[in-house]
Amino acid sequence: MSFTALALALGLMLPLAAPEALAQPAPVSGPRTVQPGTAPLPADDRLYRALGGRDSIQRFTDDFYERMLQDARIARYFEGVNTKYLKRTLADYFCVVAGGPCVYDGVGMKDAHAHLGIDAAAFNALVESLQLAMDAAGVPFGTQNQLLARMAFFHRDIITK
Repeated sequence: MSFTALALALGLMLPLAAPEALAQPAPVSGPRTVQPGTAPLPADDRLYRALGGRDSIQRFTDDFYERMLQDARIARYFEGVNTKYLKRTLADYFCVVAGGPCVYDGVGMKDAHAHLGIDAAAFNALVESLQLAMDAAGVPFGTQNQLLARMAFFHRDIITK
């Protein structure tokens, strides 16, 4: 089964959040932006809160990025990239996709990846790194799958080969 099919299936089978997070969903307010071509913004911040908020997202994003740099299957895609900038913008992106109050000021996924020639194997390695980083951060499996299901929307924009 492909990652996209698996993520979508898991996302549809799992509850949206832990019961305590469902108690009173907070409306999302404040500045939140994404570039054209991205997934619709969620209506609430349940997933953002389940992920632990901005600081937690930044921590697992930093770990995720370091794991990608150490992975021989995908490290070449990050040569010459401004590490500090990419870590921040990736965390902002995850935050916005999760319904958080962050602002993403990067380019759309399609534009960011168009010239890289990413294939399905490289994409799956990236997803594996993200899952390992979230595991290390203590993000519950169901919460991980919710984020992955939302990120599955970008599969077609990232795989260009």
